[in-house]
Amino acid sequence: MKNFLLSFLIILVAFAAGRYLFPASPVFSLAPADSAKPAEVSAPAEVAAEQTVSATESPVIQQTSALAAESLTDEEATAYTDTELHTIRLFEDASPSVCYITTKTRQRSFWSRDVSEVPSGSGSGFVWDEDGHIITNYHVIRGATQAVVTLANGESYQASLVGVAKEKDLAVLKIEASERELIPIPVGSSEGIRVGQAVYAIGNPFGLDQTLTTGIVSALDREINSQANVPIKGVIQSDAAINPGNSGGPLLDSKGLLIGVNTAIYSPSGASAGIGFSIPVDVVRYVVPDLIRYGEVRRATVGVEFRQLRRGGGLMVYDVTANGPGQKAGIRGLSRDNRGNWVLGDVLVGINGKSITNNTEYFLEMEKYDPGEYVTLNLLRDEREVKVEVQLGSTVE
Repeated sequence: MKNFLLSFLIILVAFAAGRYLFPASPVFSLAPADSAKPAEVSAPAEVAAEQTVSATESPVIQQTSALAAESLTDEEATAYTDTELHTIRLFEDASPSVCYITTKTRQRSFWSRDVSEVPSGSGSGFVWDEDGHIITNYHVIRGATQAVVTLANGESYQASLVGVAKEKDLAVLKIEASERELIPIPVGSSEGIRVGQAVYAIGNPFGLDQTLTTGIVSALDREINSQANVPIKGVIQSDAAINPGNSGGPLLDSKGLLIGVNTAIYSPSGASAGIGFSIPVDVVRYVVPDLIRYGEVRRATVGVEFRQLRRGGGLMVYDVTANGPGQKAGIRGLSRDNRGNWVLGDVLVGINGKSITNNTEYFLEMEKYDPGEYVTLNLLRDEREVKVEVQLGSTVE
């Protein structure tokens, strides 16, 4: 027994000495030739992380490529959705072109009879060009004796009135500001607008400047009444929230282009009810150049003053302008005979075969023509219809 224990102890001592004197060699796993360097052991994990980030960012970059996507930060990519980023970029690009307009009117004191200027209202507008022309609604500045334009940078300027078009509810103001402060709004087109497309309204509702509301085009070709009691046709209806103070502000499409001027709401309470109306930008592009050049819209005219007959019987020629297009064409106005009795002249019932029964139809039809064009007037003369060709004149000579 003692010999067995002694032998066991000798074997243990020998085994321990062998482990100490001859340590085991480390075991290496096989690896690709390009990963031989120890520093590159963690490379696969880093590559996977980079691929994950790239996969997350790529849709955002594609969605916002038109709005300076190269400036997209990692924080923005993770904090906002694609739709939010698009709206943020659109507002940041367009808001410097939008301005705040306040007006004053003269008022005489009841007690002292002194005349002073008091605040009368506010609205919105936007920069049209680098010459300082500002577009807004006519009703925003109607009756005002003074208007102040505050740009997006907070600088305020006294504005002068350049021209108005009451029948389109548009007005042009002008401020003396440096070109670097004037950022014209990108102008689009009314053509191709479809119900359901996204729209964005920027303005100053209730005096809260630089406010953005969004919605969709709800309907097209609406008709609203202008300040001149003449219909504005082709109006855009949207559900973007438009409130008092939004008037004159821009309506933008998803590319940030101007497609309309916010002008009115339908609301029994006077606040937004989801039905807003905007003047199409094609009307603005037609009107504004004339307002800047002439102070009014240069419209085609026959050179005749009409009076509407009852029951839609057409337009009676009340007076003919001396040396005007109508007189040169031989149009007859209201006159008196030798006994002093009134004699009915011509009655307009159509233009180029298009029936005309009232002033509204006449005005809308004449908008289709430019000064210098020829039209054929359908007239009732001595109880029979005659056709008279007229070369149209201009309201601004």
